[in-house]
Amino acid sequence: MKTTRRTARELALNILYQVDASGVPFDEALATALEFVEVSGRATDGAQVKEYAAMLVTGVREHRDEIDAFIEQLSEGWTLDRQPAVDRNILRIALFEIKYSESAPPIVAVDEAVELAKKYSTAESGKFVNGVLAGYLRDHTPEMEETDLGSTDS
Repeated sequence: MKTTRRTARELALNILYQVDASGVPFDEALATALEFVEVSGRATDGAQVKEYAAMLVTGVREHRDEIDAFIEQLSEGWTLDRQPAVDRNILRIALFEIKYSESAPPIVAVDEAVELAKKYSTAESGKFVNGVLAGYLRDHTPEMEETDLGSTDS
């Protein structure tokens, strides 16, 4: 399951990046990715990857204004347009999973977002993404107040 979800998050990041940074229309980016992207593994895994990725990007699209408001609020000194497009979209995916989807525990969404940032963005992006998401969890998720959110180097 972890590999399937991680692959889906990577696919969702690719789609959202195309829309955000390249101006590709949302419906075109989603349809193209779902039709032409080869997902290694069993056919059922590929279908699950595409299904989860589609749910993520559609959810981000539907809730983008609210998600972006949280990102702006929590990214002290970093407006959305100053953030790397990769980081911005990783944060959008993670906040969608935390706030609107019950498919992954919040701490898993944070961990996965940090790993995506380390893999696809700058050396400092993992710390930035972790800080923003940890701030969201502290401010908006009461059960996380006492939880150790891990190191920013995770």
